[in-house]
Amino acid sequence: MMQTIATPDAPAAIGPYAQGVVVGDLLFTAGQIALDPVTMAVVPGEVAEQTEQVFTNLQAVLRAAGLDFPDVVKTTVFLRDMADFGAMNEVYARWMGDHRPARSTVAVAGLPKDVRVEIDLVAARSPQG
Repeated sequence: MMQTIATPDAPAAIGPYAQGVVVGDLLFTAGQIALDPVTMAVVPGEVAEQTEQVFTNLQAVLRAAGLDFPDVVKTTVFLRDMADFGAMNEVYARWMGDHRPARSTVAVAGLPKDVRVEIDLVAARSPQG
């Protein structure tokens, strides 16, 4: 059975998809970009500022599902320019702390609303929680 996750603390879907979906003990998030959930505008700044907003949005979806970053098992990072890797990675490392989920990072030709970064993730609910 599939449970749809929706929270006003993350940007509303801008297409025919859910912010997140729980199947069994797994949460799969949609890719989050640097949209302010209130204004639905892209936050100003470079990749570091955009990555901060992406993580704020991801955290909102995680929390709506009763999870948080220590529950993340896999992330996928999409960068418009691989030259942004270092700045994105600094923000990523700060949000993840000592937690080290599996990760893929790829450069893409373009992203929605011409943002510099998009990230999605998979998280798992622990058996005791």
